[in-house]
Amino acid sequence: MKLFIREHVLLLVVQIVQFGAMLSIYWLDGYRDLPTALYSVFLGFFFLCCYLIYQFISRRRYYLRLGKPLETLDESFQTMENNPVSQALEQLLHSQYRLYQQQLTAAKLQQEQHLTFIDQWVHQMKTPLSVIELTVQNIDEPEFASIREELERMRGGLHTVLYMARLRAFEQDFHIKPVVLPRLVNEVVHDHKRLFIRNGIFPDVKAGSPGITARTDEKWLFFMLSQILGNAIKYSAAASKGGGLKIAISCYMRGADAVIEVKDQGIGIQASDLSRVFAPFFTGDNGRGLRESTGMGLYLTKEAADRLGHRLELESAVGEGTVIRIILKADP
Repeated sequence: MKLFIREHVLLLVVQIVQFGAMLSIYWLDGYRDLPTALYSVFLGFFFLCCYLIYQFISRRRYYLRLGKPLETLDESFQTMENNPVSQALEQLLHSQYRLYQQQLTAAKLQQEQHLTFIDQWVHQMKTPLSVIELTVQNIDEPEFASIREELERMRGGLHTVLYMARLRAFEQDFHIKPVVLPRLVNEVVHDHKRLFIRNGIFPDVKAGSPGITARTDEKWLFFMLSQILGNAIKYSAAASKGGGLKIAISCYMRGADAVIEVKDQGIGIQASDLSRVFAPFFTGDNGRGLRESTGMGLYLTKEAADRLGHRLELESAVGEGTVIRIILKADP
């Protein structure tokens, strides 16, 4: 109704001015039969009201549709009244819908091509990194130790890029199955053994019952735990340049949930940063002091956990360390 009034308010103003001008002309010309003049004005307004009522009734669906936002794109194909303006609007919506679908299809194709390229590129980069790593792993010279350290950073960066690309097509890239959590924890710790040794940090693994099992995607859970453990080592090393600190990695049951907990003795996280640690590219005051921080590790971990139906808990205090828990539904 409001849209209809706004569209015809100018017509009403013009008609009022027109009737006023006609009465003024009659009055100035000496015509003094006021009842007849008012009757003619009444007839003019009567026919105007009949026209407006007809316009509103015949285009009621048209005005209601314009005043209500679309909830789905398919609603743009609803048939409106059989009048020129409604048909023109309907054709415009159809053409706009087809254009949108074409652009969306093109964008999806471009995204898939980019994802395929990143996936292939990461796998291609792994081969030369592995060759370099095999070449220098048995050489004890100090400069080769630095090369091995940089190789591990490059490998971690490649994994982050790969999983970030895979996150866009997460629904096609996960497989849920029963996973023995203590075994997975040991595999992740073993994968980080060089990082532990280089930074002088000691893992304290408490696997609890060896049969704790949860239904999850093993590959994504391995990545999530790797990101958490890598951060724990990095910030523990920053807290103690001489090493000697421990990181407790435990797996236990809490009611019907299985919990993987990583507790470090690192520098901790400031209270003002706790609400943003899972935001993309957020590094905080601690991350800005470390050149390899990208702010994407915990973001990807949180995204993967949400999509797998897991939960994350984070507790931290400056100077005391950080505790992060991955909470999964235990497999009965």
